[in-house]
Amino acid sequence: MKKYLGLAALTTAAALSLTACGGSGAPAASSAPASTGSAAAGDPAGNAGKTITLWLAGGDTPDELRTYLKDTFKTKTGATLKIEEQGWGDLVTKMTTALPDANNTPDVVEMGNTQSPTFTNIGAFLDVSDMFEELGGAKLIPSFVEAGSVDGKKFTLPYYAGSRYMFQRADVWKEAGVETPKTLDEFNTAVKTITEKNPRDIKNFSGFFLGGQDWRNGISWVFANGGELAKKEGDQWVSTLSDPNTLKGLAQLQDLYKSASQAPADAKDATPWLYINDADQILDEAGKPTGKTSLAAATIMAPGWAHWSIGDLEKDAKTGKDVRTWDDKKFGAFVLPGNDGKPAPVLAGGSNIGISAKSQNPDLAKELMRIIFSSDYQDMLGKNGLGPANSDNNASMGDDQFAKAGIASASNSKLTPAAPGWAAVESSMKLEEFFGKIRDTADLAALAKEYDAQITPMLNLK
Repeated sequence: MKKYLGLAALTTAAALSLTACGGSGAPAASSAPASTGSAAAGDPAGNAGKTITLWLAGGDTPDELRTYLKDTFKTKTGATLKIEEQGWGDLVTKMTTALPDANNTPDVVEMGNTQSPTFTNIGAFLDVSDMFEELGGAKLIPSFVEAGSVDGKKFTLPYYAGSRYMFQRADVWKEAGVETPKTLDEFNTAVKTITEKNPRDIKNFSGFFLGGQDWRNGISWVFANGGELAKKEGDQWVSTLSDPNTLKGLAQLQDLYKSASQAPADAKDATPWLYINDADQILDEAGKPTGKTSLAAATIMAPGWAHWSIGDLEKDAKTGKDVRTWDDKKFGAFVLPGNDGKPAPVLAGGSNIGISAKSQNPDLAKELMRIIFSSDYQDMLGKNGLGPANSDNNASMGDDQFAKAGIASASNSKLTPAAPGWAAVESSMKLEEFFGKIRDTADLAALAKEYDAQITPMLNLK
């Protein structure tokens, strides 16, 4: 699944293209089309011929929820809601082209939470500050709200979240005689011990499978030690890979790369569950098998929805489809502990959602936002394993180990810096390059300074 992945490529040229259309600096409320009046949104007869478009990213929103949105919107407004699914791979390119075009823009857009700052900083979304309290206010996930804000104004809000936590082969941990850790140091020691003992004598075995370029999971060690990827100094953003606190976390990662993980140096954060299952298949984007894997790791880190891909492969009696069945004797889930024993800060996966500044039907788009942030829809997200935007609806996720781990992990989650050029940083793959060199570098501080110099200019692109 590509959610955490929710970070598609954005070229500098694309960013500049949208800047030219949407303006630069903090967006102005006047960029929105004139409102047709709130009464119009609640006039089913008058709206019968109107249609608004919602872009959903990827397939994470189930069909049941899509139908609910369309039916409820029709009943409430009399207008038609058209839902179009956009792939993560070209979402940013499509947003760059469509959002500035009043004739072709979608009215409401879901985007990866870390894509939001680039577009909010250039005026692509409508200011919804006046709706903030109505849609949940302080109960909405704070880090996601921050990612969609500029100068205190709210432009995109959280759609759903998927916090990362640890999945373990509980049977292998038990065979290695290692207990579930309560602090980050205990975790680091535990996975190194499991790797050394390798109780099943598996070739290329990892106590903790962490891809060499997997900065999205690895950044938790930086956060846990008080480090950051970047910070704002005055009116400029600067990369902070060489900050002492960041280096402390990176040094712990280097130790794990050397002593606990046999993951390839170029492996990223995609599908690590392939290596915790007894057997699995590597699939291409079309869903066709391209290879096979077998048990090669005792522990992985992944967004909570990964649990649907972990377990023994069985046939569903009703559908005849292959499904993964979780076995508590074989698998387990727990929150990565921090240095203080509380949940370590993790990079939150998930999406933000906002109204295009060029929407021709902003009042109808606002009605859709009200439906999305209603308690009924928030509960539906939670029941489908997607972390609700509103903390009042967390109970809808249930009380199993996955819900408990997800809620605890989300309580201390973080996002990437809200720098205007962050999407350009991600598209450059500089962080993948940097993390891929951590294992073998003899001078971590020098390597960090080298990449600080490359990343800082990108952070301030508008």
